Amino acid sequence: MTRMEKLLTADRPFLTDGGLETWLLIQQGFEAPLFAAIMLMDDDPARQAMRAYFDGFLALAESAGTGFVLDTVTWRGCTQWAPKLEVTEDELLHLSAEAARFAAGIRDAWQSRVPAILVNGVVGPAGDGYAPDEVPDAVSAFAMHVPQVRALAEAGVDMISAITMTNVGEAIGVVRAARVVGLPVVVSFTVETDGRLPTGDGLGDAIQAVDEATGSAPVYYMVNCAHPDHFRETIAGGSDWTARIGGLRANASRLSHAELDEAEVLDDGDPEEFGRQHAELAGLLPHLRVLGGCCGTDHRHVGCVSRHLHHA
Repeated sequence: MTRMEKLLTADRPFLTDGGLETWLLIQQGFEAPLFAAIMLMDDDPARQAMRAYFDGFLALAESAGTGFVLDTVTWRGCTQWAPKLEVTEDELLHLSAEAARFAAGIRDAWQSRVPAILVNGVVGPAGDGYAPDEVPDAVSAFAMHVPQVRALAEAGVDMISAITMTNVGEAIGVVRAARVVGLPVVVSFTVETDGRLPTGDGLGDAIQAVDEATGSAPVYYMVNCAHPDHFRETIAGGSDWTARIGGLRANASRLSHAELDEAEVLDDGDPEEFGRQHAELAGLLPHLRVLGGCCGTDHRHVGCVSRHLHHA
């Protein structure tokens, strides 16, 4: 049985990590341009901090007796970011490959204690994850993302995840890139406080559009970088498309994306409430496969989620 098959047939959701960038750059004080944690892959103290960060989440999975989806630190790894990060495209692709090898080393250290660990090649938006000023079509999105997807595949990741997708066209492009390299793919959309994508598309409409364009290629869909309050009613009022949602990575804060951009202090919310809310959401989403966190969340939040779902 492959690692992906173990994930899809597990009797309890796998865990994943929380808000790496907010933890590393705000809570721990490391510095990276444009929230690009990938730029710290060559920084030894940052690597040690990231190792401790992931070890903490894997310990939660070990305690819960469940598997783990181990992300690569590559959310800002699309080559479109290279000029803004003042590196060459080849240098940025090298960092993606190094991030995949870094994750594989962590998996090797934990695989005897955690039932299954998938190294997840993370692909983030080519533009601003909160304000898609220029929305790419599927063809241009494929061209933008396929270099990083190839680099991650060649470095040995188990799957590709398009994280914090703001629009349908870019999601389709990443899915097609993952299919070219023969890897399973997941799409995670972000939504605003009204439960809609930043482009205004409904969550269900976006999922159905990607499925129609790709022959339902994504293994499942996720929602990330939004508080549970922002999408609970959307999911509760959904229909058949909610069965396609297999993962949640919510924000700790109820603030909007615009408010988060302006915030000077990290809003880490209420971890216990966060856990209770995920138990409620699990009742609405019977096909949940993966649970973790996004901006402002850390081991406390994911630990509370696990306690409510795995130890209840």
